[in-house]
Amino acid sequence: MIRLHFSAADLRQITVAPAANALSETALSLRLRHAHGGRGTGRLRPAVERWHRSPHGGATARAGVLAELVTEQGFVPDFLLQPAAHDFDDALDLVASTPAARLAIDLGIPDASGWNGGLANPGTWAHELAQGSPAARHALVSDARRYFASSIGPLWPRIRSDAMTDRALRAEMLLRGGVDALLTTLGTTWRWQPPTLHLPSPSTYDIPLCGRGLLLVPSWFATGPMVMYRPEAATVLVYPMCHSEGADERPEALGALLGRTRAKVLTLLRTPSTTTALAERAGVSLAAASQHAGVLRGAGLIDTVRTGTAVLHSLTPLGHSLLAGA
Repeated sequence: MIRLHFSAADLRQITVAPAANALSETALSLRLRHAHGGRGTGRLRPAVERWHRSPHGGATARAGVLAELVTEQGFVPDFLLQPAAHDFDDALDLVASTPAARLAIDLGIPDASGWNGGLANPGTWAHELAQGSPAARHALVSDARRYFASSIGPLWPRIRSDAMTDRALRAEMLLRGGVDALLTTLGTTWRWQPPTLHLPSPSTYDIPLCGRGLLLVPSWFATGPMVMYRPEAATVLVYPMCHSEGADERPEALGALLGRTRAKVLTLLRTPSTTTALAERAGVSLAAASQHAGVLRGAGLIDTVRTGTAVLHSLTPLGHSLLAGA
């Protein structure tokens, strides 16, 4: 059991990541692949199971040296998370510039275990990486980029969309019931007993958050909680995101309910848009886009705010949930 201990200051500093983290998803997809090998398993959610069985999901060999850092025991070094990165390229830049001393701590090399564990049996390349070898860094960045492009890239629009839906759900829980509701609903087997959040784990850790707060990072590939302790910043809690199994087909199914064009407009607003941009993206007139937006706003599916001379439309939590089939 992992126990996260909150102070009053920590409860005031709980934040949710603005989007899915491409680098951590890359690492966690490999961890899931290691855990389940080449077999399918009913314990995975159907969408993850389909990825697991697909040629994209099965291409572990393309991970190269990256696979040496994500072990069958579930270890993932902290520098493969990079929660502050804006996108995948930014995350890889941060990995490439990580000081050698930090790499060694994260990997638990040579002897001492890092903050969050370490590699059980590091090979020659891992030792070179821990020593800051430029060639080892280059190999890691190159192999991570290739694996992401071949195995995660085709699925990335779905992951981003599900992460947005999950973020809207967490915001709705916070608005309806405050921090207690947010922490209570993060996981079905997690227990929030103020001021402590109990997370299922084969290991036992007590982690005081020390007034630096908690950053929640939703993950498509995570099958349970993963904690990244950072002495200088908020502790990171990666959790399995809530996502719909029917999200890919939902816009077509909504056509019968809303009309094909209006369903398309709703789907396009997964990315906030002005009326003019929405008309261009939907291939309709400005007047038609405004009318469709008005109907969707009246139904509580979108919000509209004025920004100068323009208006900006975005999905409400209800709109996200409808698209996700919730």
